[in-house]
Parts: sequence; C-alpha cells; structure tokens
Amino acid sequence: MKILKNAKALSPVVASIILIAVTVAVSIAVAAWMGALSFNFMNTEQLTFTNYKWTTGNTDFQFTIKNTGSTDLTLAEARVDGVAPTTSNCTAYQLVKGASVGIDVAVTGGFDSGIQYEFTVITAKGNTFGPYIKTAP
Repeated sequence: MKILKNAKALSPVVASIILIAVTVAVSIAVAAWMGALSFNFMNTEQLTFTNYKWTTGNTDFQFTIKNTGSTDLTLAEARVDGVAPTTSNCTAYQLVKGASVGIDVAVTGGFDSGIQYEFTVITAKGNTFGPYIKTAP
C-alpha cells in the first residue's frame, strides 16, 4: 500500500468551521423539538379533593373538588368503587382554572356504615383523579 505524500485535505480551520456549524444546527433542532414538547406539558389538568360530607342516612356523599391545574377542564363523570353511581351532578361540567365545585353522588340503597368507598373523578380528556377514600359513618 502506497501512502501519498502530496494529497490535499481540508485545512484545520475549514474543518473547525464545519464542526461548529453542524453543532449549532443540531442544537437549534433539539431546542425547537424540546420547545414543542413543553407546550404539551404546560396545560396540565389537576384536581384536588378538598371537603366531604355524608348526608343523613348515608344516602348521598358530597365532596368538593378544586381545579388546581394550569388549564380549564371538563368533568366527564364521577365513580364510586370504579362504577358510575346511580346519580351524580358531575357530567359535562366545565371547571375553570382555580374554581371549585361540589359533587353529589348517590348509589342505590345508600352507603353502608363502616365500609370504605373510593371516589374518583374522570375528565373529558380521560384523566382519572383519586381515589378519594372515605369510610361511611
């Protein structure tokens, strides 16, 4: 194998400029991609369960939820132990950022004393919040 001593190559200055240009182009592409990702995470839904009350005779359970997320949301349904209750005022309710709403749920036959129940709320986007676990008095 013969090594050519007269072969021309890129000068170190040109090679350095090309490397810097490629690095800058890649960093701009990554920054744009990360910026696009952050917009999806900025509008997050978040609910906080704040108060609760059992009605006389344990026929209904009333709880308050607050929208603590960074965007308005729509409540789709409330569930008791993973099942839709007999009645609920939670369907298609628009809850603006920072607002609270009282949810009233009831099941056929009422709630049995001393039994733990799991209450969850589902938004229109499919996010589930809870479980909020309370024992019937």
